[in-house]
Amino acid sequence: MLNDEQACDLLEGLVAIPSVSRDERAAGEFLVQQLGQLGFEARIDGAGNAIGTLGDRGPRIALVGHMDTVPGHIPVKRSEGRLFGRGSVDAKGCLATFVVASARAAASGHLAARIEFVACVEEEVASSKGARHLVHSPAPDALVIGEPSGAHAVTTGYKGFLSARLSLRQGLAHTAGEQVPVAALACQKYVELERLASQLDGQREALYERLLLHLGRVSTESDGLHEQAQLDLRLRLPEHLPPELARRWLEESCEGWQVESEGGVPAWCGPRTSPIARQLGRAIGARGARARYQRKTGTADLNVLAPVWNCPSVAYGPGDSALDHTPNEHIVLDEYLEACSILEEVLLAPGLVEQLTPNCETS
Repeated sequence: MLNDEQACDLLEGLVAIPSVSRDERAAGEFLVQQLGQLGFEARIDGAGNAIGTLGDRGPRIALVGHMDTVPGHIPVKRSEGRLFGRGSVDAKGCLATFVVASARAAASGHLAARIEFVACVEEEVASSKGARHLVHSPAPDALVIGEPSGAHAVTTGYKGFLSARLSLRQGLAHTAGEQVPVAALACQKYVELERLASQLDGQREALYERLLLHLGRVSTESDGLHEQAQLDLRLRLPEHLPPELARRWLEESCEGWQVESEGGVPAWCGPRTSPIARQLGRAIGARGARARYQRKTGTADLNVLAPVWNCPSVAYGPGDSALDHTPNEHIVLDEYLEACSILEEVLLAPGLVEQLTPNCETS
């Protein structure tokens, strides 16, 4: 059985391996090695995901996280009970939690479920290659996505997104003339889109229920005769606005601009009363804390897998998501260890197994 120090070493070892999106192989091989030593049947699948299975009876519980990170090197170190490093929060802390909790549950001899661990590739880019590869697999009886929200929080939903590029091209004119340059037009267009988005959902107070715009990049270029501006946008979509409708709204709001969409996924939200959500709440409450059930304004592999698998689904994992992608990314090790214990208790809970077993028998 992994003790706490070994659990922290596992996490640190994983964080120390760079795994920027589309370059995750070394991290996957490290996980397969660790999983094999802990009794999992482990392999790398056709998409590059690291897969580990444990247990041979009972309902199938999928624990799915991602091992890729955004770029940016952060020296890996422990300091004052915290582990610093790129991916420590998003989302290697969650992956290590899944491994430790599963291994400990199996070592207790009381695990009555089959664990299917997956560390996905390419979650941080629009392709979601790892998760999209999984949708062709048989649905499990429950799904937990590894995303950070804190050891005492359960995430039941995520907004969708649409990536889009707006382009405008016009002939060059003298700067002393009346023609507005494309750089200024691009700035004006984004301000106008923000105003239109606020009007679209003006009666909805919660950020989860509103269309949100993120401007990723503005660029201009000229060939000496014409000039062109480009706006790279990411639209964060509420449940009532799927990607196809968001694109239509964008086209109608950008007359005269060329609109290209570069990938999208609809929002998804499940009930906080599902067996897996309720059991996580009980395990958190058993530690004297009150579980926070929340819907988040980002997007995760939950959006890809939950609608297809149609099983009880949540996201769970330690770490402060406000640190995602930041130069100060770090995880509090005590919180990580608490999350390992909470998830272990969930995997061993007779009530969860009993509630999921009817699904298992009819699947």
